[in-house]
Amino acid sequence: MPTQIGKYHLRRLLGEGASGKVYLALDTFSGEDVALKVIDQERLRDPKLGEATRGQFMSEASLAGKLAHPHIVSIFEAVMQDDTGYVAMEYVPGGSLLNFTPPENLLPVEDVVQIGFKSCSALDYAFRKGIVHRDLKPANILIVDGENANIKVADFGAALLQAGGETTQRRIVGTPGYMSPEQVTGGALTLHSDMYAMGVVLYELLTGRRPFIASDLAELFEKIKHREPVRPSAIRAAVPERLDPILLRLLSKRPEDRYPTWADLGLEIAQVGKLSVYQRGIPDSEKFGILRSSAFFQHINDAQVWELVQASRWSRLPAGHAILREDEPGQSLFYLAAGNVKVTKRGRLLNALKAGECFGEMAYIRGGAELRQATVESMADVVIAEFDKDAMARMSEACRLEIAHGLLRLLAERLALANERVAQTA
Repeated sequence: MPTQIGKYHLRRLLGEGASGKVYLALDTFSGEDVALKVIDQERLRDPKLGEATRGQFMSEASLAGKLAHPHIVSIFEAVMQDDTGYVAMEYVPGGSLLNFTPPENLLPVEDVVQIGFKSCSALDYAFRKGIVHRDLKPANILIVDGENANIKVADFGAALLQAGGETTQRRIVGTPGYMSPEQVTGGALTLHSDMYAMGVVLYELLTGRRPFIASDLAELFEKIKHREPVRPSAIRAAVPERLDPILLRLLSKRPEDRYPTWADLGLEIAQVGKLSVYQRGIPDSEKFGILRSSAFFQHINDAQVWELVQASRWSRLPAGHAILREDEPGQSLFYLAAGNVKVTKRGRLLNALKAGECFGEMAYIRGGAELRQATVESMADVVIAEFDKDAMARMSEACRLEIAHGLLRLLAERLALANERVAQTA
C-alpha cells in the first residue's frame, strides 16, 4: 500500500471496487480525515475500460464543491493525470446500508422510513442541480449516525449531468439488480430511474431481499421488464401495509407511473413515518416538515433546514413545565413547534407565544455566560426545538446568516409591540 498521495497520508484501506480503491487518509494541510478514492492505473491503461473509467472519474470530479447537502457526501478535491487520478471526499465512518440487507440483520421499519425520507431530500437536491445518480444501491448510501438513521448518498461516479430534460445514455451503467426497466433497455434516464433504484433499496432494507432474483442477467432483466414484485408486507410482517403502495409505485414499469417529483415521494413517506411518532419521539422527517413550513425559517433552503434538524434537540413537554427560568444561565435558542407558552418576569406576564415563534434569543445573541431575563412556561402540551449555540456555530455561514436575519426581524417586531404597549399605558 502506498503511504502518500499528494498532500494525503494514507492510513488504511477502506474498500475496493471495480475502478479503484478507497483509503482512509489524512489531509496533511487541514489535519482532517478524508476518504481518498484512487483510480486503478491498470484500468486506466486498458484500451476497452480506460475511456469509461476516465469518464466516470471526470463526472464525479466535476461535482467537487457543488453538492452541499447534509445527506450527500461532500467532494473536496479531484486530481486527474495521464495515468492516475484521485478524489478526496468526506469520510463517513459508519459503513454502508449493505450491512443491513441480510434478513437476519434488518433495521427497524421506522429507521428505513427515515432513511427513505432523507434520501429523497438528497436526491431532489441533486436533481435540481441536473444530476441523475444512476447507481443507487445500499453500498452507496453511507451511515453517519445509526441511532438517528442519518445517512449520506455517495459515489456519483456514474452520475449523468443533464443540461435539460431527458438524456439518453450511450451505454448501460449501474448495478443490474437496481436498474429500472428503461435503464435496462438503454432508454431515457430522468429522476424516475433513480426512483426505481430507491424502490429496490427500500424493498431490500425492509424485506431482506430484492424484488427480483434470477440465476443470470438475461432472466433478471426479463423480470425487471415484465414481472410484478410481491408486496413487502407479505414477506415481512413488521412492514405496515401503508408502505406497500409506495414501494410498488416506485417499482412501476413505466417512469410516468412513478412519483412526479422527489418531494411528492418524500411527503408520502413522511405520512407513514408519523405512525410511530409517540413510540420513537419526533422523527427527523417531522422536524424537517415543521421547520420547512415555518414563517421564521421561510428564507432558508432545504439543505439548510437539514442543518437545523441536525443541530437541534426536540422534546414534548406537558402543560405547566418551566422550559427556561430567569436568572439561570443558558445560551440556547428555542423554537416553539406546537402549543403555547407564557413569558413572565418576577411573576408578571410579559408575553404569550404560539407555535411558530422563537424564544431565548437574547441570551443566544449575547453569547457568553448570560443569565436568562425571563421565565418561559408551557401553557399546554408543547413541542419545542432547542438549538445549542455550539452546534449552530458549526453550521454553514449562509445558514447562520439567514438565522441572524430572522432574529433581526423578530427583535424588530417585539420592539414595536413593546413600544405600542408603553404608549397604551402612558
